[in-house]
Amino acid sequence: MYRVAGDQPSPRFPLGKRTDFYREEFLKHRRCLEWQREYFSERAISEVECVLTRILMDLDRLCCRDDVDGHVSELLRKLDMVTGLSGWSDPGSLH
Repeated sequence: MYRVAGDQPSPRFPLGKRTDFYREEFLKHRRCLEWQREYFSERAISEVECVLTRILMDLDRLCCRDDVDGHVSELLRKLDMVTGLSGWSDPGSLH
């Protein structure tokens, strides 16, 4: 079986770059969770760390899916509900 040009949408950037980008996004959530550790129970921390570990271990396979952007965006939104990372700003960027 062969593929016809245009059979699949081309990624916005190569697989390796996409994987690296998403890996860094998940690691940001892990660091943010660590900074907020005192505000969460150990059980909550353990559960989120387990999910993050599983995602990071499976990220290469996940990034091969046609629907990777939507799927990863949903995972990041769910993590953001816990970490609140999107509401944080870089103190170095403030004037």
